[in-house]
Amino acid sequence: MDEITWDPPGKGPWELEATHYPRPMSRFIQAGFCRAFAKGFAEGTANYGLLLDHLEPGVVNGFMFTQPAAFAAPKGAMGPPPGPILWLMCRLHPGIRARIKANVRAIAEKRWRQEMTTWDTVDKPAAIAAHRAIQAVEVGALSDDELADHVLRCRDHMEDAVLLHHRYTVTSTFVTGDFLAGATEWSGVPAGELMALLRGTSPVSTGFASDELDRAAKAITASDRARDVLHGGGAADEVLAALAADAAAGEEVSGYLEAVRHRSVGYDVGDRTAGEMPELLLGALRAAVAGTSAAPESESGLGAVRAAVPAEFLADFDDRYAEAKLMNRLRDERGNYSDGWATGLARRALLEAGRRLAGVGKLADAEHAVDLEAAEVADLLRGGSSPSAAEVEERFLWRTTHTIADAPPFLRAMPAPPPPVHLLPKQARRSAVAVDTMISNLFVPADKPNTATVLHGLAVNKGSYEGTARLVDNAGDFSRIEQGDVLVTRMTSPYFNVVLPLLGAIVTDRGGQLCHAAIVAREYGIPGIVGTRDATSTIPDGARVQVDGATGEVRLLA
Repeated sequence: MDEITWDPPGKGPWELEATHYPRPMSRFIQAGFCRAFAKGFAEGTANYGLLLDHLEPGVVNGFMFTQPAAFAAPKGAMGPPPGPILWLMCRLHPGIRARIKANVRAIAEKRWRQEMTTWDTVDKPAAIAAHRAIQAVEVGALSDDELADHVLRCRDHMEDAVLLHHRYTVTSTFVTGDFLAGATEWSGVPAGELMALLRGTSPVSTGFASDELDRAAKAITASDRARDVLHGGGAADEVLAALAADAAAGEEVSGYLEAVRHRSVGYDVGDRTAGEMPELLLGALRAAVAGTSAAPESESGLGAVRAAVPAEFLADFDDRYAEAKLMNRLRDERGNYSDGWATGLARRALLEAGRRLAGVGKLADAEHAVDLEAAEVADLLRGGSSPSAAEVEERFLWRTTHTIADAPPFLRAMPAPPPPVHLLPKQARRSAVAVDTMISNLFVPADKPNTATVLHGLAVNKGSYEGTARLVDNAGDFSRIEQGDVLVTRMTSPYFNVVLPLLGAIVTDRGGQLCHAAIVAREYGIPGIVGTRDATSTIPDGARVQVDGATGEVRLLA
């Protein structure tokens, strides 16, 4: 691109989505993700009668921007209407009145319990079956025409998975926001301490296929030969192959490897899968055998929090806490069993297509295939010649050499904040506060100024850890992580879980007490400081750092 322009993707103000996509999105995922994200989000908000309908996505130069879309907003208007208009709409608009009644019913009947049952008994099993059906395809054995069809199938499967993920967004976050909103008001206890009460309730957050990893570790521990292989020399892929062939431990090791090898460690087909990083998988097995494990469920601070809650609110506190514990696992499960898996399977198909297209000169490198649209991949495999290898390489270079630091944080202006809660009818206020609490604790970082040697963020766990900082810009950096390193990154995704057994602490630029990094640090019981804003630009790779959970500080030591 010779001259970069930043034309808004629609009317109104737009905000850069800086939490999930630190780089431009690949061409392969853009259109399908935007369709599924908006549709799934809207289905979730409708199910709970929220006045926020969805977040409208738009892509500019590969970067995703969003703006809030209110239910029943005038056509062409984005964001919440002005206060007086909202007041009138809530009282006169029949659709909004019906929506508020639906919200009251959803809370009264605890609709999230029904949704969790549907997830466990219908949607999650169906998603797993669909993933396994695609995973069972030997892509290398397909003809070019069959591979073209398979790529299109993976595109559709990935869009379905994104839809499933975001259909459960409200279900997986509303209850936690509701708990934090009430508990913070009643007790005065900070959100971080309240979230610590949920530790141990989301096993999936401790790593990909945690059950399979545990079984593999136990099998290796019980076999002298397998232990010798695990700790012996040789390339990581060779060691994993030898473990998988071991008479005593091979079945369990193979089960673990098969469960994780096609999982993406990011949100995009441009991100690697766990199977592309054998050093990481070997490290996870070694850590598991050494006894690294998730933190147990902890209610050690519950008594003190309950003591701070006035008697008239105690029953409500206990009820909201119980519901938050029940629903907490859905936050990460919905990603791991939907688009995290589907993204990795799509990448596998694209790399096979890229290998073939590079072999005949239609691509400069097999990796460039992820920057093709699915229809373009299919056309090239079937004899087409467009786009050219040079054009696709230009797309690849743009995506891999630019970050959110190169994009404006807003287009036109900052989107308007949610309207004041007091303007809403009383029945709608509880949900509005829950959603506002969830969003602020998900995205809002610390605001205390940083220095050249001390960074301030939001402490996730108490305790202190000193270790080597390992800067991770993308999944390609995972192979450099060693046991005990401090992960320093812009943000994490649920698919970073594969590295958890290796980490001593986590530090991020972005996120609040509900971000993924905070969740996994709690579940694994390691110190974490999130929302520092400047960690990746201040801490050199390999530096010695101290992560202090008591003060929320990260100190650069050497």
